[in-house]
Amino acid sequence: MIDYISESQLSIEGFQTPFETSLLADNRWVTLSKIVPWDRFAALYISIMNPKIGRPGLSPRLVLGALIIKHKENLDDRGVIAAIQENIYMQYFVGLKGYNPNPIFDPSLFVEIRKRIGSASFDKLNTALIESASKLEDKKHCSKKHHSDDDLPPNKGKLQMDATVADQYITYPTDSKILNSSRKQSEKMIDKLYSLNAKKGTKPRTYRRKLDALFIDYSKKKHKTHRQHRKMNRKLLEALNRNLKHINHLLDVFETKKMPFPLSYKEQKMLWVITLVYQQQSEMYTNNVKSCKDRIVSIFQPHVRPIPRGKAKSKIEFGSKLGVSLDQGYARIDTLSWDAYNESSDLISQVENYKILHGYYPELVQVDKIYATRENRKWLKERAIRITAPPLGRKSKELKEESYYKKRKRKKEATQRNQIEGKFGQGKNGYNLNQIRARLQKTSESWIAAIFFIMNLIHHQKKMIVKTVFYLSLDIMHLIKRFLAQKIIVTEIFIKQKEHRKILNL
Repeated sequence: MIDYISESQLSIEGFQTPFETSLLADNRWVTLSKIVPWDRFAALYISIMNPKIGRPGLSPRLVLGALIIKHKENLDDRGVIAAIQENIYMQYFVGLKGYNPNPIFDPSLFVEIRKRIGSASFDKLNTALIESASKLEDKKHCSKKHHSDDDLPPNKGKLQMDATVADQYITYPTDSKILNSSRKQSEKMIDKLYSLNAKKGTKPRTYRRKLDALFIDYSKKKHKTHRQHRKMNRKLLEALNRNLKHINHLLDVFETKKMPFPLSYKEQKMLWVITLVYQQQSEMYTNNVKSCKDRIVSIFQPHVRPIPRGKAKSKIEFGSKLGVSLDQGYARIDTLSWDAYNESSDLISQVENYKILHGYYPELVQVDKIYATRENRKWLKERAIRITAPPLGRKSKELKEESYYKKRKRKKEATQRNQIEGKFGQGKNGYNLNQIRARLQKTSESWIAAIFFIMNLIHHQKKMIVKTVFYLSLDIMHLIKRFLAQKIIVTEIFIKQKEHRKILNL
């Protein structure tokens, strides 16, 4: 027998809901809400806003909660609003007092939220998590007491550091693709300027149909020769140069007639970008080279640069380069650069940031060999900080006569650096750190910082669970000891009573 209700008999008004019951206290969103530093973020968010101008803003908990749900569940902006609208536990997490079937805010507001918050706010939240993970008494003592250079506190703790690239979600850039995209954008500008000029005179020729057909034929070829690349790039460069001349001529017409400037800010920026693309590509074509300074790889995200990495998967990655330090399992972005740089220059600043946060230097720095420059080694040695990299030059007599225990310890400390590699893998595989979908530079930086904050939040939650289990096990051990002690006392009393009975019987 099959139980089936017809579509005409099932209505949303008659659907039974279990909202009469209370929420489960052990739900993942309920437990996560207890460790998020809501008040710290609220203070940061309120300081950014102007309380006297504009309509009332959104609740800081609503803003941060929506960002956490987005990156934890890997949802797009519309998907986040829909998920919160459908999930009562998520509505509790973002701070609603009761169930609300309506969207909490428009998805387009996420862009303004990312612009407003920035990466600095998330770094302060990460600092708050690290401080809460450490002992509060030691923190207060180290922060209040002033130490001179001759009276530094002893070094404690381990600091791991490494660099990675947060890849932007862009198509793989080639010279022909960039030139063809620039050509199409210039054609749109020509169409707009000609229509605004009341369509007077002959419309400039762009040969777009012919060039579209040529580019499609070129892109369909699986194996392209160097000569075919050069030929296609030459045709696109000629077309882009011709279109830029037409645009400048049409803009001169607006200026001579003293008409308002026809291009918006976004279109002006695009015109500047495609003009720069033409200059760079023309220079590379003329000199027959494959690189230039500050090369643009995406006309829609001109701040993105190629970052040479030399990895097995891809030798060059396109995005921002991150200098990250790992402290007690919590990751902090110390450097975020859109240009390629040598990560060895981050070591001193990252160690100093550790000292500012804790009040003392780390006892050990676990890094890759690229960080072990002579300058960094000298700086660390002056502060009695050990480094996992092997010493320069020949093996000293001390290393040759080193005990098996010390060798094993040194090898274990060197392999512990893999924890930061695992943190990068967690971000890229679990939270799409290698697919940053924000377009603007500031929103991309906020997106990256939010991912690291979510990873630290999850780590903090696991740490709190382990701590709770540990203290529960200690309580159980104390109870068992008390029970055993009482049992021993009872046994002794029973033996003494038995001996006393024997004496009475005698």
